[in-house]
Parts: sequence; structure tokens; C-alpha cells
Amino acid sequence: MSMTVSRTSGELDSSTLAEIRALQSRDDVVRAHEAAHIGAGAGVVTSGAQYSYQKGPDGKDYAVGGEVGIDLSPVAGNPRATLAKMETVKASALAPAQPSAQDQSVAAAAAQIEAQAQVEAYRKSSDKTPPGSLVDLSA
Repeated sequence: MSMTVSRTSGELDSSTLAEIRALQSRDDVVRAHEAAHIGAGAGVVTSGAQYSYQKGPDGKDYAVGGEVGIDLSPVAGNPRATLAKMETVKASALAPAQPSAQDQSVAAAAAQIEAQAQVEAYRKSSDKTPPGSLVDLSA
């Protein structure tokens, strides 16, 4: 498929067409990346995708960056619910085919909150368990 966009002098040159194709490709990748976060983040996504745009030589805006809000807060007083929530946060953060450094940072933060929740869950279960009893920590 060839693309022609009229300018005052006619068709765009090949380098301009290549730039437009690159912007279209980037737009597709960015939108798919943010859609992956949203698709995997049921219950933890706090906002729809917000995009940053670059105007192409054809006058159209192309998404070149994006972000989705994700709730990283623990569930107050419920370490088991926090564990489940952080699993969803990690799944959402790492859902795109190529997670960004920010995505990996969010997943690492969720893992840290998850570790704290595991300690809290252990403490709560050991408070209710008589000394010498076995405790099941599986989620």
C-alpha cells in the first residue's frame, strides 16, 4: 500500500513517507502497550491510557508515549488481599510484550509490598496459632 499526502508541490518524498510510517508504527506499539496494562490490570488500573503525541509531517498526531495509572497501595488490615492485589499489579505492569523500565519498577515495588504483606500475614497467623502448631502460609 502506498501513501500519498498532498503538499503544495504534490507527493511526499520517500524520507517523509518513511517518517510517517515510523510514527504510525510507534503509535501502534504505544497503544498496544497501554492496552496490555489495562487488559491485565482489572481492579488496580486507576485511569485510562494517557498519551503524549508527536505531530507528523502529514499534520496528524501520533502517540509516541503513554501511561496508565495503577494503584500500588496495600489493602489496609488485610495482608492476604494485599498479596492478591500485588499479583494483579505485577501482571499488569509486566503485561506488555516489552515492559519499560518504569513498568519493571512498578512490578518491583509491588513485589516489595507483597513481601511486607507476607510478613504481616505470617504475624497475624502466628498470633492466632498456639505455640508449636504448624502454620500454612500458602495463598
